[in-house]
Amino acid sequence: MKRRQGSPASRGRVLVGLVCVAGLVGAAGLVGAVGLMGADTRSAVDSLPDRESSDRESPGRGAASAGAAAVDEAWSSAGRAAAAPVAGLRDRLDRVPGDWSAWAELGLAYVEQARVTGDPTSYPRADRAFARSLELRPAENDSALAGQAALAAARHDFPGALRAADAAIAVNPFNATAHGVRFDALVELGRYPEAWQAAQTGVDLRPDVASLARVAYAFELRGESDQAAAMLRRVADDATSAADAAFAYFHLGELARHAGDLAGADEAYRRGQARDPSSVSLLVGRARVAAARGESEAALADYAVAATRSPQPWIVAEYGELLEALGRPGEAARQYSLVRSTAALMRAQGVEVDVELALFEADHGDPAAALAALSPAPAGEPHRAGVFVDDARGWVLHQLGRDDEALASARSALGLGTRRALFSYHRGVVHAALGQTDAAVADLRAALDTDPNFSPLHAPRAQALLESLTSPDAGAR
Repeated sequence: MKRRQGSPASRGRVLVGLVCVAGLVGAAGLVGAVGLMGADTRSAVDSLPDRESSDRESPGRGAASAGAAAVDEAWSSAGRAAAAPVAGLRDRLDRVPGDWSAWAELGLAYVEQARVTGDPTSYPRADRAFARSLELRPAENDSALAGQAALAAARHDFPGALRAADAAIAVNPFNATAHGVRFDALVELGRYPEAWQAAQTGVDLRPDVASLARVAYAFELRGESDQAAAMLRRVADDATSAADAAFAYFHLGELARHAGDLAGADEAYRRGQARDPSSVSLLVGRARVAAARGESEAALADYAVAATRSPQPWIVAEYGELLEALGRPGEAARQYSLVRSTAALMRAQGVEVDVELALFEADHGDPAAALAALSPAPAGEPHRAGVFVDDARGWVLHQLGRDDEALASARSALGLGTRRALFSYHRGVVHAALGQTDAAVADLRAALDTDPNFSPLHAPRAQALLESLTSPDAGAR
């Protein structure tokens, strides 16, 4: 079989490097970096306030939501754009039902449709399309195998994604989609040195937006924020679609925000919105900046629009936490209820969300259930691991009063160098609970120095705990 070759680098080879760096810890991976696929908006938005009534109730919201009609139109356009490839491929298959490659393409189109619209009901359709492609061509069908890998990753089945990606690569070592999903799966399984190599292979094969974005994420995970930002700027420059540009600008904004640079974050989010007004992620980014600046009504308005467009659990949970921080517990509770109902809808479509919701359950629900979700699989079976899992496990163990165990996980979360104020805050709280005051103070200061507005709920708590530990009479208590 003739192997397909990757295209040459247009601006020189990008080196990921540091595959065997001293100090890399084995259990230092990632959870939910890109967020969660949304649930069926027709079912989930019922409990959200409509924007018009919200504008009447809150004086500042009308101005903050002045662009809502434009967002509506952009969102509709994005949905239509995602549906167009599906319609074209279905028409092709009506005429040529034995076209195995078109069935594989249709499966990927369904996965993309789910990503754009936030509706995971497309996943079973994708599954059937890939199965049909493999039925028609059982051997040498790396396109369908790579598609199955992408679908498994979208459903957060990362062991399955890795198996399917490896199967596709065994058929065609030059399948760039498979190499990209392999990186994603390895990262989510906490197998970082292998992930770095997978990112290098992907960018060597095809230095395009997808592979360069993965390299940027590899840099970010290692705490190399300048290199990550430079790569994301290249992605933004190279992007030919609005969605790719939005992705790059959102993550540029997140890098700035995690460093406490609100002006830089705001600029990146707004530049992204100029390219893609339909982007829900960028709208959430704008809400985060507004909340950090104390512009609460503007933040709530943007969260309400974002949660209506795509009620993904992470968006709705953030919305609820801002409401709770503003002293509106009843409204927050309604959002927390929606988080759980949306998660249930996602599970019904085969999406695993328990690990992603572990911190939410630790703070607002059932820490014991969260710990069960974070527990390793039986011996020999791959399981989610890495810095985000370590951080969540440490916080859950703290909430359960198991601080000696929590400290080991909290330390591991910071072992790779990933820059997250929340990680330092969590470890600081654990240190404080164990009576290790100096270490607690150092961690709390690190969190607030890195990003003084890292959470509307926890940043004020970090400041209050720091002040209590450093007050003149702290030693007497």
